[in-house]
Amino acid sequence: MRAPAELFLASSNPGKLSEFRALATAANAPDTASSLVEIALLPDFDSLPSFEEDAPTFAENAAGKALHYSRLAERLVIADDSGLVVPALGGAPGVRSARYAGADATNEERITKLLGELREKERAVRGAHFVCALALAQRGRAIAIITACVNGTILETPRGSGGFGYDPVFYFPALKKSFAELLPEEKNLHSHRGKAFRRLLGALPNL
Repeated sequence: MRAPAELFLASSNPGKLSEFRALATAANAPDTASSLVEIALLPDFDSLPSFEEDAPTFAENAAGKALHYSRLAERLVIADDSGLVVPALGGAPGVRSARYAGADATNEERITKLLGELREKERAVRGAHFVCALALAQRGRAIAIITACVNGTILETPRGSGGFGYDPVFYFPALKKSFAELLPEEKNLHSHRGKAFRRLLGALPNL
């Protein structure tokens, strides 16, 4: 049996780790998922020199973060950057999705700002997409950079209590629900992060 790839996630967030582990399990048959990848948080992440995510694209931010932290770790390092893109707003919130309403803003405040910016827009131009970029690096060398997106529209009012971020206002037409109304397994199947991670898992045997 092939030894699992051991990855450090460039984060100190246990919730994000749980999400990636769930994606790894959901993406594969139960008897093979554990043999493909093992993921752990990068030890002492908060005490390491930080990486400034100030690039203009998701892929550049993910790659820069993976390269930066891979120089400080022995294992492969995976890093992600993701966010919401609304073409009618010139691509905003974009790479500043988490800082759209200020560095310390809540999810509710970010959503309020987004809906305010779209208030005068017609329904036909409320299209949006979530983007996720994943980067894999080892000892300062980029190994893989993968991106994926999922298309939807921005609702006029939030719906649902699940998910996080902009999920309550991101309507997914294929299931006729907002992302916040989806079950976790539904979201993992259709989300931008789920798509990107499955592509990364598919590439691992060839790396």
